[in-house]
Amino acid sequence: MHTPHSSSPPGNGATAAHQGQREGSPAPDPIVIADWKARLEATPEAIRALLDAAVAEAGPALADHFYDRLLADARAARFLTIEQVQQRLKPSLQRWLADLLSARVGDIDALWATQEHVGHVHARIGIPVDLVGRGARVVKQELYARLRALAPDADTALEATVTAGALLDIALESMTSAYARSREIAGQIDGSFRLFSLIQNVSTERERQRALLLGWENALLYTLTGEQAGDPQGLLLSRSEFGLWFLHKGLASFGDSAETREVTALTTRIDQLLLERLPHANDIAARRLLLDEVRELAGQIRSLVLVMFDGIGDLESGRDALTRLLNRRFLPTILRREIALQANTGRQFALLMLDLDHFKDINDTHGHEAGDRALQHVAALLVDNTRGSDYLFRFGGEEFVVVLGSVGRSESLVIAEALRRAIATSPLKLGEGHEVPLTASIGVALQDGHPDYERLLARADAAMYHAKRTGRDRVVEASDGLPVPPGAMLLGG
Repeated sequence: MHTPHSSSPPGNGATAAHQGQREGSPAPDPIVIADWKARLEATPEAIRALLDAAVAEAGPALADHFYDRLLADARAARFLTIEQVQQRLKPSLQRWLADLLSARVGDIDALWATQEHVGHVHARIGIPVDLVGRGARVVKQELYARLRALAPDADTALEATVTAGALLDIALESMTSAYARSREIAGQIDGSFRLFSLIQNVSTERERQRALLLGWENALLYTLTGEQAGDPQGLLLSRSEFGLWFLHKGLASFGDSAETREVTALTTRIDQLLLERLPHANDIAARRLLLDEVRELAGQIRSLVLVMFDGIGDLESGRDALTRLLNRRFLPTILRREIALQANTGRQFALLMLDLDHFKDINDTHGHEAGDRALQHVAALLVDNTRGSDYLFRFGGEEFVVVLGSVGRSESLVIAEALRRAIATSPLKLGEGHEVPLTASIGVALQDGHPDYERLLARADAAMYHAKRTGRDRVVEASDGLPVPPGAMLLGG
């Protein structure tokens, strides 16, 4: 995945997103590095050989014990599947142990970088740190038993055990440090997002959501006072424009509060009433009674939403200066939340990665001002052709990201195709009747339950790259067989 900087550039001048540099990691902790070096320098070759033999012989069994213990905890089901464990994670754990216990002093920088990476991934996914500690404890116990069985005498077994324990502890210390830093940064950004205006004009958005809720009520009134009651699935508040906005944006903006919890409970209650009673409301009187109850609950929701909007104070800026879309600072926050929402509710979401075709030619032929106008024009098209519950980001340069909440495969592809068509049929109008044709290549990746948002971003990126390679102006769905784009990197953190 292309590496984002902390915010999108105002214009498009030096905007090759594929040339981004990975966000810098902190320098290695000198105390950890010194301890690591001292431990490795003090390890005799005979002990190294014993450690190598133990890992070579017991590696598969150690991996089995580690993941058996983790999978016994119900929390691990959110992060691990049997297929992942068997095909990828067990071999990775064996390699990790072999690299750690056979390392030399010259390998320390690489070892530290590995623990940094693992710690950041664990934090990004949200694996409980105690699960990792429990697995490490199991590995130690099994490894110590194997060392005692292989050692020629008790003194050698003791020295090998102490050495192995120290190396594992140093690695876990480095990993935990990276985990803590990553979680702290994520927490700060998530906190900022609570204060960040997803809404450019608070009063306008408040009235818009009030109107959407009233519109849903009017549609319900029309249906319930008609000859036929209709299908309750099409009347659910949670599936309305207001309901989707509240689920994907309202909760993220206002956070966990008494008001948001009450709105959630009232929405659930309304949906339950419609599902349980509407199919049996065979006369106008029964439907009117149901309508009165639902409208009373909806009135409570309106009051609570007004209270939440009134509580918004000064909000931090988090928009791209040129397009006024969200900048990528909050993309990890949104993706983590959508992944958690999918895990808790089963509602899938999709990510679209969109890149303007031949954007450099626009800059070279018409100037950077025209390029900036093209970006603003496409941003407006994205706003006009997506739902209020979707998130729109300028990812960098001529790249955009769209997060579609509560969609399946077919719906995400339909929306992506509609965006492609809207861009292709809406050229940028310059002065004196000149027009600049625009097209976009779009990659679509549907969330499949994997807890790491980096994987979803990488899949959408690969699909977009394939769309560009195979002719541009097209939509490509992510699949496992697509090649990784050249120069692709992780977001980091």
